[in-house]
Amino acid sequence: MFNAKSSTVVLAALLAAQAGWAEEVRVYNWSDYIDEELLTKFEEETGYDLIYDVFDSNEVLETKLLAGGSGYDVVVPSATFLQRQISAGAFQPLDKSKLTNIGNLWDVVSARTETYDPGGEYSINYMWGTTGLGVNVGKVTEILGEDAPINSLELVFNPENMEKLAECGVHFLDAPTEMIPAALQYIGEDPDAKDEETLAKAEPILAAVRPFVQKYHSSEYISALANGDICVAFGWSGDILQSRDRAFEADNGVEVAYNAPVEGALMWFDQMAIPVDAPNPEGAHAFLDFILNAENMAAASNYVYYANGNAASMPLLVEDVIGDPAIYPDKATLETLYTTTPYDARAQRFVTRMWTRIKSGT
Repeated sequence: MFNAKSSTVVLAALLAAQAGWAEEVRVYNWSDYIDEELLTKFEEETGYDLIYDVFDSNEVLETKLLAGGSGYDVVVPSATFLQRQISAGAFQPLDKSKLTNIGNLWDVVSARTETYDPGGEYSINYMWGTTGLGVNVGKVTEILGEDAPINSLELVFNPENMEKLAECGVHFLDAPTEMIPAALQYIGEDPDAKDEETLAKAEPILAAVRPFVQKYHSSEYISALANGDICVAFGWSGDILQSRDRAFEADNGVEVAYNAPVEGALMWFDQMAIPVDAPNPEGAHAFLDFILNAENMAAASNYVYYANGNAASMPLLVEDVIGDPAIYPDKATLETLYTTTPYDARAQRFVTRMWTRIKSGT
C-alpha cells in the first residue's frame, strides 16, 4: 500500500544525505604536503567540511582515478601523469570564472606546464621542484671522504660508492618515472626517451646498485634521513629539505643537505585538478581558488619548503624558501633541468616490467 507519509520521510532523508554530501569537499594530496592550519582555515572561510586524504605515489592515485568513482573533488597528480589522465578523460575542464585568484599564477611555471595541460584548461600548479640527492653530510663524508660527490649522480649510480654507503642506508624513490630518466641522464642518454632500446639502457645502471638500496619508498625517507637512520635518499627536493629542517629542530647532530645533480635534474610539477566525476565540483573550485590566494599559497610553501607556481606569493615567502637555491634554483641551474612526458601504453608496460625486475633483484 502506498504510504505518502513514509515516502515523504524517505525522500527528505535522501535529500538531507545529498545536501550533507554536497557540503563536503574531498581532497586527495601527497603526504606531508600542506600546512594543516590551511585546512582549518578553508573550512572556516567557506563553511565546507574538508575531507583530506593522502597518498605517496602517482601510481596509487592513477589507479583510483582511472577506475572511476574515486569520490574525490580535488586530486594532485604530477604533470606527466596528469597529461595521460587528461587524454583518458579523467578530469573536467576548470571553470575559470570561479577562480578569482587565477591571475596569481607564475608565467614561468605556466609556460613549462603548457606541455602537459595546454592553456591550463584542466589544472593549476600547486608545487614544483627537482628530484635529486639528499645526504647526511657527516656520515657520507666519513664513508667516502671529504670529496664525496654529494652533488653528482655518481653518488648513487656508481656501485663502488653505493656498496660503501649501504652500511649507513640508502633509499630510492619507488617511482620508475623518476628513477629511469635519472639513470638515462647519468649515461648521457635522453631522459625523455620512449623507445625500448634506449629505456633498456637504464636497467643495468639501476640493477647494479640494487643490492645496496635498503628501500624503495616515496615518503619514508623523509623521517629516515632526518633521524639519521639512512645517509642517502634519492628523492624530491622539498621532502629532503623537510628532513633537513626536522633534523635541525631536533638538534640530533644530523646535517642534511640537498643537491640537484650537476648532470641535470628532473624538474617536476604537481598539479591540482578536478576529477570528471567529482561529487562537489563547486566546492572543488572553491578549494582551488583558496589555494590560488597568494597568502595561502605562501603559507603552504613556507611550511613544506617547496617552490610554487604562484608569482603573487613570492613577496610573502620566508627567506629560507625564496632565498634557498635548492628550492628556487638560480638561472644557471634552471638551464640544466629537464622535463619528461608520459610514456605511451607500450612504453609504460615495458617500464613497469623493468621496474619490477629492478626492485625484486631478479
